[in-house]
Amino acid sequence: MRDHRRRLVLGLLCSVQFVLVLDVTIVAVALPSIRDGLGFSAEGLQWVISAYVLAFAALLLLGGRAADLWGRRRLFLAGLATFAAASAWCGLTGASWQLVAARAVQGAGAAVVAPAALSLLTTTFAEGAARERALGVWTAAAAGGGAAGFLLGGVLTQALGWRAVFLVNVPVGVLGLLLAPVLPAGRVRQPARRLDLAGAVTLTLGLSTLVYALSRIERAGLRPAAWLPLAAAALLGAAFVARERRTAHPLVPLGALRLPGLAVGSLVAVLLTAVTTPGVLFCVLYLQDVLGYPPTLVGLTVAPFSVAVVAGSLAGARLTDARRLGTRRAMAAGLLGVGLGAAALSTMGTSGGLPPLLVAGFVLAGLGLGIASVASTAAGTAAVPAAQQGLASGLLNTAAQVGTALGLAVLVTVASARAGALTPPGGSPTAAAVVDGYRLAILAGLAVTLAAATALAARRPALPRLRQAVPAWRRGASARGCPDG
Repeated sequence: MRDHRRRLVLGLLCSVQFVLVLDVTIVAVALPSIRDGLGFSAEGLQWVISAYVLAFAALLLLGGRAADLWGRRRLFLAGLATFAAASAWCGLTGASWQLVAARAVQGAGAAVVAPAALSLLTTTFAEGAARERALGVWTAAAAGGGAAGFLLGGVLTQALGWRAVFLVNVPVGVLGLLLAPVLPAGRVRQPARRLDLAGAVTLTLGLSTLVYALSRIERAGLRPAAWLPLAAAALLGAAFVARERRTAHPLVPLGALRLPGLAVGSLVAVLLTAVTTPGVLFCVLYLQDVLGYPPTLVGLTVAPFSVAVVAGSLAGARLTDARRLGTRRAMAAGLLGVGLGAAALSTMGTSGGLPPLLVAGFVLAGLGLGIASVASTAAGTAAVPAAQQGLASGLLNTAAQVGTALGLAVLVTVASARAGALTPPGGSPTAAAVVDGYRLAILAGLAVTLAAATALAARRPALPRLRQAVPAWRRGASARGCPDG
């Protein structure tokens, strides 16, 4: 392939990656307008984000395997068309349930596009300096999407309304489909492998039911309306584990989760997003509903968080070096930064304007998120041999998406319960009650983060166990007929 065509391929793939990441943060600033426009409840609003990330998480590994089996360009086109069509549906919808359904379809499209796009990039650029430069541009595009989302979301919401944050994806999707002929059409033929569709469906239903159950506990209390969904989620989880144990081509080889590095890295990935995503959401709602900021100003106020994530990621690449902190201590340091950021964010009040520590909290939390994300990825990928790197990356990305959904379900419930407890029966929560709920939820996230950081800092490295676990898992996987990757 000639150089100019490779550059065009890189530009197309990075543009799509930019939009996929953008679509998480661009929605955040528009949430108050979406709530008012479609009549979402405080608990229901979380599903605008959760529906997207749950579908993304549950179908990400399936999307990567489908790209290997059916062709990367073909799956890239199918996923991009689905993503663009669902974005149009989001922007034109007239009911809250339709928006949630459209966001789930949008997440499914993203779960197909993302692994196919990365596979196309690595097959377009040969291993070595050219691929490293391409991956650097790819990473910068993803970071840029996250950083630009808050500001662009604020501008579009204030100028054109909340529907624009979804409709902006449509021309990018159409352009990507028109430029698709430049992509390589190569296919990796693996006839012995099959897609674990039953596992993917069971995982999606289980996660969705769990998030629904957690979001219902505050309203339903001890009644069956809360506990029956929890029991159903447990049964679906058990069914998923049983399915993965007996199928020859599992979506998630369970033996991989016994590797210390991958297990710890995945758990840290869950905790990071479970704390930071709700924290940013509470601050966006606080800035608009309590302080009365217009969407553009909200975007400018929150943007330092994404910029700090980029800076933290660059620092994390150095800190994870064994000659500096190493992965375990770097994860602990990042979690500490997230905790300090949460402490600063909890200083929000109902009067006196913008708390002076709020922006500092965004910066600290962003730096900590960037550092710990790089360290958890390094720990997870180092725990598996080269043939399973794709699997490790998929599990870590899935863990981050699941953390977002679970964190929103738990911490939004905590905030709503606290605000409800401070509200007289039959009345509406005051600004003080709402802010007190936000503070309690953020402090709950702080407690979990500091506990995890302390446990990591005190824990001895498990490198001897890691060296023994890798070949043992590989032997077990071979005996069961599990595919690499």
